[in-house]
Amino acid sequence: MDENSGIRKRDVFDDGEKGGASLPIEEEIVVALPIEDSLDLHTFSPQEIKPLVEEYLHQCQQREFSEVRIIHGRGTGTQRSFVRSLLARNSSVVEFKDAPPESGGWGATTVRLKPKEP
Repeated sequence: MDENSGIRKRDVFDDGEKGGASLPIEEEIVVALPIEDSLDLHTFSPQEIKPLVEEYLHQCQQREFSEVRIIHGRGTGTQRSFVRSLLARNSSVVEFKDAPPESGGWGATTVRLKPKEP
């Protein structure tokens, strides 16, 4: 980890072979997010969504949240469908539905979570 920036860095020239340098490897940036009762996915790339939503639900359950809201946006519905497919397979989820109109309507999904196991 780079002590000045808080970024965990891999050896940028490590290709697994001894002796020679190769092209730089992309840096891995670790960002801690506060766990709140809603998660807005607009700032995340599509490849980040699955692990992000799974970890978010786990952390919310550990903090004993009974209901959370995932904001996926309205758009074409692709992100909404993907998020809902993740929710349907997640063992922490009791049910999910469109958020009320004042909380995003079909641009967000309200998720009810099972209680934390002792």
